[in-house]
Amino acid sequence: MSVEVVTFGCRLNTHESEIMRGKAHEAGLTDAVVVNTCAVTAEAVRQARQTIRRIRRERPDARIVVTGCAAQTEPATFAAMPEVDRVVGNTGKFDIAAWRDTRAALARGAFGIDAEEKVVVNDIMAVRDTALHLIEGLEGRVRATVQIQNGCDHRCTFCIIPYGRGNSRSVPMGEIVTQVRKLVENGYREIVLTGVDITSYGQNLPGAPKLGALVKQILKHVPELERLRLSSVDSVEADSDLLDALASEARLMPHLHLSLQAGDDMILKRMKRRHLRADAIAFCDQVRRLRPDVVFGADIIAGFPTETEAMFARSLDIVDECGLTHLHVFPFSPRPGTPAARMPQVARETVKDRAKRLREKGETALRRHLDGEIGQTRSVLIETDEIGRTAHFTPVRTGACAPAGSIVEVGIAGHDGRHLIAA
Repeated sequence: MSVEVVTFGCRLNTHESEIMRGKAHEAGLTDAVVVNTCAVTAEAVRQARQTIRRIRRERPDARIVVTGCAAQTEPATFAAMPEVDRVVGNTGKFDIAAWRDTRAALARGAFGIDAEEKVVVNDIMAVRDTALHLIEGLEGRVRATVQIQNGCDHRCTFCIIPYGRGNSRSVPMGEIVTQVRKLVENGYREIVLTGVDITSYGQNLPGAPKLGALVKQILKHVPELERLRLSSVDSVEADSDLLDALASEARLMPHLHLSLQAGDDMILKRMKRRHLRADAIAFCDQVRRLRPDVVFGADIIAGFPTETEAMFARSLDIVDECGLTHLHVFPFSPRPGTPAARMPQVARETVKDRAKRLREKGETALRRHLDGEIGQTRSVLIETDEIGRTAHFTPVRTGACAPAGSIVEVGIAGHDGRHLIAA
């Protein structure tokens, strides 16, 4: 059996899983399952632990290696699990020497008793560079991701991720362009630029280039690339070149997913965010003037500590005021070691209720967007025999109209509340 990788969390984790698969294979690791964890919520950690137990029941002879952000922030949690054979932190998961050492240690059966011996986790804050690991593509996926940046210099009070990823560091522009070109040569027609905080791109590089300059260089030097997409962006860091590219480059997709988090100024301050409500609304208005067909998604947290009903109402209202379409709703989850975990908490039932109401608001906003698409003709990247996505990242039920990886023009006849339906 070769190495199987089970991935939790974000697009960046998906990208990194492909790199780890290659490193583990190169190191000669076999009969193993690598679980690439996410630490963003307590629920993500719980799901990873549940999956590890299931894997052990189903694959009693497989070796289980746990890595990723939760392995970095909570190594003892996973080391204490009898199902786990090895815990590898974020500093070692791309290191071929670490994978060779893991293979050798697993072959010796070194981790049967002492949990501490299982753990290979180093200080993530000591990492200063992010190397680009060239990949040929992502198994089973029609769009490819390219990691341009890792880590985060900000310290939002709810977020554990900087302690799993370290401080912000960027990949040199030339290396990114080379990777994009390679993926396009391999047949990928859409590329997603990903990272932890991609709008902080370039701060540690010579000359401090910004994300907008990178976007323009990719589009200039890889003219064969048909669709370039950004992952999550922080509006306060959006630079003038990025806005200009949105206005002038049709190949840059008209879809921005915002790291918004809340719609109330006091909650934003207690989150230690760097924007206020008016800033988010003004940014969406500005981008919509530059690119009238743009669609916005956003992350919003429900039930942050000290949030009153009036404060929550402002988060509901900002969905309409920013014209949001695709919502990612997170019920607040206290992460040990973060300031927000020590703040006065909102009752769990209230948190769940607010998350439910926010999701319902998001469903209404999505339905409004879907209604507006009926009768339009859209360019769709086919993902499977039945599903594709428009430039706005809206899913479309296409039927078996073209093979996966194709980009086709389809008319929109209707929708089912979640997907557009092709004519």
